[in-house]
Amino acid sequence: MTAIDDSPVRDPDVLRADMVRALRDQDGIRSEPVAAAFAAVPRHLFAPDTPAEIAYDLHRTVPVKKDENGLELSVMSAAHLQAVMLEQAGIEPGMKALEVGSGGVNAAYLQELVGKQGEVTTVDIDRDVIDQARRCLDDAGYPQVRTVLADGEGGVPDGAPYDLIMVTAAAWDVPPSWIDGLAPAGRLVVPLTVCGTTRSIAFDRDGTGLVSRSYTLARFVPMQGEGAAEERKVMLREGVAVQSDDIRVPLDARALDRALDLPRLERWSGEAYDLPDELELYLTLNLSSPARLHAANDVVERGIVEASALFGVPTLVSEDSFAYRTRRENADTGGFESGVVAHGPGAEALADEYVTLLRRWARDHRRRGAAMFRYLPGPAPTPLPGNAVLRRHGIVTATWH
Repeated sequence: MTAIDDSPVRDPDVLRADMVRALRDQDGIRSEPVAAAFAAVPRHLFAPDTPAEIAYDLHRTVPVKKDENGLELSVMSAAHLQAVMLEQAGIEPGMKALEVGSGGVNAAYLQELVGKQGEVTTVDIDRDVIDQARRCLDDAGYPQVRTVLADGEGGVPDGAPYDLIMVTAAAWDVPPSWIDGLAPAGRLVVPLTVCGTTRSIAFDRDGTGLVSRSYTLARFVPMQGEGAAEERKVMLREGVAVQSDDIRVPLDARALDRALDLPRLERWSGEAYDLPDELELYLTLNLSSPARLHAANDVVERGIVEASALFGVPTLVSEDSFAYRTRRENADTGGFESGVVAHGPGAEALADEYVTLLRRWARDHRRRGAAMFRYLPGPAPTPLPGNAVLRRHGIVTATWH
């Protein structure tokens, strides 16, 4: 016998009003223009095959397209993240905006924010995605938004310069077209990924480069096409992998797997484990040879690797050894204490470097928003700044205050 779903279907207008109130309560929305945009756009029309309750959920993404293996190629981002990024953008009426990575609803929010005198262009590499965005924009009453089928790596030069370029896919680099396409006082909001760690960064132009104004935790599907990430990943054994997008980091799968069989070395920092997203960012950009360790649940349950690796943990790697962050209960540090697990012949040296960074962060940078990012296009300088991250078109640097 087939069960009958007799749960009431809620009015999308009511769901939308509830979403706006909740976004205000959770600091996703902080300004009246962004609140008005979210109140105006019929978000459910951009997810026609999804229940409205999910479309208006603050933290749920909605798949737009998947590959043959079920991997998400395009999604409608969660409302909370979209609101935060729109607040980062600081959009004003009359602006020209370019969205790289289309889905439709974010372009509609942009159109509401730039108003009748402003212009919005959205570009995507996937015809299915851009065609659906076009249909949804028309159905929702936004025919003026321009949709373009192209690789976002090249921008959309015939509409430049833009006051705002907003990227809605995880970017590994900042191509010249994005910087060249900005107006002199323009802003780029981009989810930038470094060694598996992504932050939505609001950049302003600074001469020929970019300097950050704000950043926030973000999660996006990766860029496709020419802007796809250059990343290496090695399997140490079933359920254990190490990845890095830094070509200078050695990834010898056999040597690191042998290290895992050696006795573990534990070092404890004596410092509180707190603000894990800020700590992760600091470690990723300050470890001398950064990678990311991933472990499956059964590997963690057998005690081979700590639970911090379940979703990826910043890892310091050498030719034959590695070290990564862990934690333990400690009332003296406010609940948990940060520490390090290291394996391999070089475990002592790696653990020392890692613990030094844990203590430095806790002493000097344990707060939100302490980092400032710069993007410097062109050939990398010699010597490289201490924590510079090499990319195809330039370098990323970060300093902590």
